[in-house]
Amino acid sequence: MQTSVVGSQQKMKHPPGLYLLFFTEMWERFSYYGMRGILILYLTKELISGGLGMNPSLALSIYGFYTGATYITPLVGGYLTDRFIGKRLAITIGGILMALGNFVIFLQQAEWAMYTGLALLIVGNGFFKPNISTLVGDLYEEKDPRRDAAFTIFYMGINLGAFLAPLVIAFITDKWLSDSVNGVFVYGYKYGFLASSIGMVIGQVLFNVFGNRYLGDLGKEPTGKPVLSDKGVKQNTPLTPKEKRRTAVILILACFVVFFWAGFEQAGSSITLYTDKFVNRTVFGFEIPTPWFQSINPLFIILFAPLVSILWVKLGQSKRGDLSTPVKMGIALILLGIGFLVLVGSVLGYGNNEANLVGNVHIMFIIITYFFHTIAELFLSPVGLSMVSRIAPVKLASLLMGVWLSSSGIANFVGGQVARFTQSMGYMEVFTVIAIAVIAAGSLLLLISKKLVQLMEN
Repeated sequence: MQTSVVGSQQKMKHPPGLYLLFFTEMWERFSYYGMRGILILYLTKELISGGLGMNPSLALSIYGFYTGATYITPLVGGYLTDRFIGKRLAITIGGILMALGNFVIFLQQAEWAMYTGLALLIVGNGFFKPNISTLVGDLYEEKDPRRDAAFTIFYMGINLGAFLAPLVIAFITDKWLSDSVNGVFVYGYKYGFLASSIGMVIGQVLFNVFGNRYLGDLGKEPTGKPVLSDKGVKQNTPLTPKEKRRTAVILILACFVVFFWAGFEQAGSSITLYTDKFVNRTVFGFEIPTPWFQSINPLFIILFAPLVSILWVKLGQSKRGDLSTPVKMGIALILLGIGFLVLVGSVLGYGNNEANLVGNVHIMFIIITYFFHTIAELFLSPVGLSMVSRIAPVKLASLLMGVWLSSSGIANFVGGQVARFTQSMGYMEVFTVIAIAVIAAGSLLLLISKKLVQLMEN
């Protein structure tokens, strides 16, 4: 009896490879969110203050293009990985390119360096992003009960890096390595990009030093070769009707996810500019650096992810069972919309005249907004990653993960253009439109959720 209990406990433990991927992704997210936290500020601050002095409208377009392209290139990276190179090699290539991208921006405070660095970051992310997530899924069989929990743990790694990055980078740029020249405050943005580059290097060293020990041969060969995959499925066979239906569900849900991320990614663009200009950031005499606000979301993720995970377990044990993936995503869209309604309330509370808003908006409006956005993210993002890794045909696993991530890319392109309208239409109008759009999309997804579940499972 004792042997049986020990064996059962051992089976519920996660393979050590999960924690290697956890830390690899954590450092990549540190790199990404570190530079993302200061990018819009670096683009818009004056040259004399350590920035590039761009017009905010142009800067928002560049930000939207960059964040969008980082989610589009995984589509190409996933395709190349499935057919020509292994996931492990793709992750290494991507990591090196991203480290170089941040380093180039550090080297020169100039537009050419910024464009070159962003190009390297975009291409590198295309190789890295789709493969690290599918490699997590490859550690488990399709019906392994540990799978969703594994992605929750992995998601914690993502958000640990995302939490630490803005705090560390903003301390470097706004406090430690800032300066004052002839009475002008000069931000140390270039050192922030250097720190992001170093974070990427640390992650790659860990991944390559311990990869063989904890991952074995997993991910070394492209799954598109006409051989047996890690799950024992031949790769050169045509898709079955069930696989085609599941692929269709992934594509349909990806369309809804565009609405979610277009709103959510305002955090790094319009919400950051809104916070920087209008929010009273002084607490007990200390002015909070604007990039630090981007640590609120990952902090809430770390705090509330275990509670949401427990909620899924409790629902799974109930008579009605757990909520389906489409239902969770529909609720996520509605929660995101509520977060934007909070921002609308902040504008209404102080009047739509920007002169009245400057430095007066209470900090709690931003914190509450991030709370709703965080719970929405927990209902959508890890659930989506788990779903794609579970139902995607093995031969198209990396490609479909790239498709899933590319929905975020399209969303970032859209989100960048939406953010530009804040400079002409105003924040009140833009936040209201976003709230209505995502709540409507969430309601529609709830209406068709039963049909999507039938396509997924039958």
